[in-house]
Amino acid sequence: MSTYLKKTSTYTVSLIVLLPLTLFCLIFLLPFAAYLSNPLATAAASTCGASASRVAVRAAPAANGGVGGQGQQRRPDLMSILVGVHTMPGKHSRRHLIRMAYALQQTAALRGAARVDVRFALCARPMPPEHRAFVALEARAYGDVLLLDCAESAEQGKTYTYFASLPAMLTPGGSGSGDGGAAEGRPYDYVMKVDDDTFLRLDALVETLRDAPREDMYGGVGLPFHDRKSPSFMLGMGYLLSWDLVEWIATSDMVRRNAMGVEDLTTGKWLNMGNKAKNRVNIFPRMYDYKSAKAEDFLENTIGVHQLKADLRWAHTLEHFNLTRLEPSSKLHGF
Repeated sequence: MSTYLKKTSTYTVSLIVLLPLTLFCLIFLLPFAAYLSNPLATAAASTCGASASRVAVRAAPAANGGVGGQGQQRRPDLMSILVGVHTMPGKHSRRHLIRMAYALQQTAALRGAARVDVRFALCARPMPPEHRAFVALEARAYGDVLLLDCAESAEQGKTYTYFASLPAMLTPGGSGSGDGGAAEGRPYDYVMKVDDDTFLRLDALVETLRDAPREDMYGGVGLPFHDRKSPSFMLGMGYLLSWDLVEWIATSDMVRRNAMGVEDLTTGKWLNMGNKAKNRVNIFPRMYDYKSAKAEDFLENTIGVHQLKADLRWAHTLEHFNLTRLEPSSKLHGF
């Protein structure tokens, strides 16, 4: 008996099965494979379109406005500070701790006094695949990663690359403002380099800079300590440059030739050789090395605490300055 229900051929079955699978691979798996091979490039392309030569990764602001006041309007009369935390790709948990410590300080009072943006400066070389993936996640989630084209070593030019890269990263058209640092042409009044084992009290930092010069300024803990007005250099735990000095570093052949060396000494050397930084703001002794968990070992007018390499030291410091204070309704108070 004949029938119209013919047996399905092997070719037809193969086509039905393989065609959707092929389309799935083209649409999903190939882009995913590209992301796995170079997630930072993928993140950069999808978030800010950064060029490969600049190697900068910045993502859309997080739901809460981002770390460090991201998304805050630029007001010409409002002091602005970029805090660049120098860290290494593998320190994921430390960066998250630092994010929380600075995000909690972004109070209405602070935002009314200054715009303080906190970013993490990392070198792209070397970066194992797992670190690339995790850093890409951070860049997309928080929008606070600055990935620099340098080797991950404090004495191999990282600080130079950090300062020299910022005008191209942050100003329209990918170049410095060229206006000598006029307020309307610069993204920040001050740029800070700070270690990832340093905790800053942002309100104290802003208050200290309220009356500081915004041109030709170099600030930090000066050495030698006895030369309060014109120290040779500022200690690497944390120091600031006004934006005009950042632009000068980016364009100076002399600085480029002297990029290597102990980073804080080297930065002071550039400025001294270039006859720059006539305005030096010495915050000694308000930024200092951690001593102990005792209350008397923290100054009341502290700006920064250094040598917080262990998590326990961070815990002591954050507790002393009340960043771990819980609301009365918190169930953790039962401990």
